[in-house]
Amino acid sequence: MSISVVVADDQEIVRTGLTMILNSQPDIQVVGEAADGRRAVELARRLRPDVCLFDIRMPEVDGIEATRRLAGPDVADPLAVVVITTFDLDEYVYAALRAGAKGFLLKDAGTELLGQAVRAAAAGDALIAPSVTARLLEAFAGTGPDSPPAQPIEALTEREEQILAAVAGGRTNAEIAAEHYITLSTVKTHVASLCAKLGARNRVEIAMWAYETNRVRPGRK
Repeated sequence: MSISVVVADDQEIVRTGLTMILNSQPDIQVVGEAADGRRAVELARRLRPDVCLFDIRMPEVDGIEATRRLAGPDVADPLAVVVITTFDLDEYVYAALRAGAKGFLLKDAGTELLGQAVRAAAAGDALIAPSVTARLLEAFAGTGPDSPPAQPIEALTEREEQILAAVAGGRTNAEIAAEHYITLSTVKTHVASLCAKLGARNRVEIAMWAYETNRVRPGRK
């Protein structure tokens, strides 16, 4: 079965390009397009796609608010949203992740990374690309959240600290398994434990917590 996607961007040429790229993938199909955030939210709620791919800067409702309405902490049945932006240091990226986005990309990320992000989001995971997401998380770590980061409900083990740093550094589960000589299922267990202890919904929030608490610092991967 193909992964269904709703694409939202206020520039028609960008929407068309993203749609062509995604539809060229054998396992991905764009089922709807929107030129503004309000329409994007309406389409997503009606079509219930596997993934929403939203630009940050859109008229009517911006990508952050659209993400919050579809994937925020108060949403009973959240959709998977990936944010895409032209700006590699967009001031809204941090807010978009806080709103529930499962990752984000630059518009020049390329076909392969775009497909990876959509597949990861559809699988309930989040894309943490070393060259994109981790670098932007670093840039916004200094701004920090409005309140101090929550403390884990239970102390992290030494291994969990290692997995935490690896996730924040952009490693995939397979890369973490190879690096630490553990099985893929063991990595998934550790990631699930981190989510539970940190109150995180996904890998993006695990990574943000790592930066907020200075577990990971710029230049250290």
